[in-house]
Amino acid sequence: MSTPFPGRWAGGVSATLAPVLLLAGMLLRYGPHFFFPHQLAAFGDQPNRMLAAYSLVLLGTVLLWPGVAALVASCRRRGWALCGGVLVILGLFGRTFSAGVDHLAASLVPVLGAQGATELVAQTYGAFHMARLFTVATLFGWVVLAVAVWPTSRVRAIALGLGTCIPVGVLKGTDVFSLVGAAGLAVALVPFGLSLLFAQPRPRPLVAARWTAVAVLATAGMFVLGQFG
Repeated sequence: MSTPFPGRWAGGVSATLAPVLLLAGMLLRYGPHFFFPHQLAAFGDQPNRMLAAYSLVLLGTVLLWPGVAALVASCRRRGWALCGGVLVILGLFGRTFSAGVDHLAASLVPVLGAQGATELVAQTYGAFHMARLFTVATLFGWVVLAVAVWPTSRVRAIALGLGTCIPVGVLKGTDVFSLVGAAGLAVALVPFGLSLLFAQPRPRPLVAARWTAVAVLATAGMFVLGQFG
């Protein structure tokens, strides 16, 4: 099976791994109320758990775009797929921006305390930024992409549409709707990703091992170098 950019392997790994990371992060931060005062309080009470949860959500968000692009390339309804894919990927950019704000706000908790961080965030929470345009795009994108997928798989289309249940914005925790949306994306994308990875022709084991090692080393190298930035 051949796919255009981002290719079979990047698309397959992304569609398989990213929804799992996203769902794992959502589950890990489930409990505290999803609005920002409660999220910041949770960062004060359980900093390691919340950092891990938000990091998993960020990884799942960033790594999701190749899987979405591969799914778009596989759709028969090209127009719907293109529009849906563009909206979803723009939405992922918006969510990544929000994750940066989340990180900054959470970093204030050890310095100012949960109450001080909450007061500061409350004063700036509604500040204007252009990324809101993109976060709204993702709410429509999953539905449009579901329309594109509908002729091929009704189940996948419905599951994709559930992605719109994931709340957008800064310091939004996990509620039932978040879990439904993340689980829907996993149901829709993980089987698709596995179908790409296990399709013929398959690489020789030695080739697969070599490229896996390269990917792991490159990831580790970028992580280490990133700590100096």
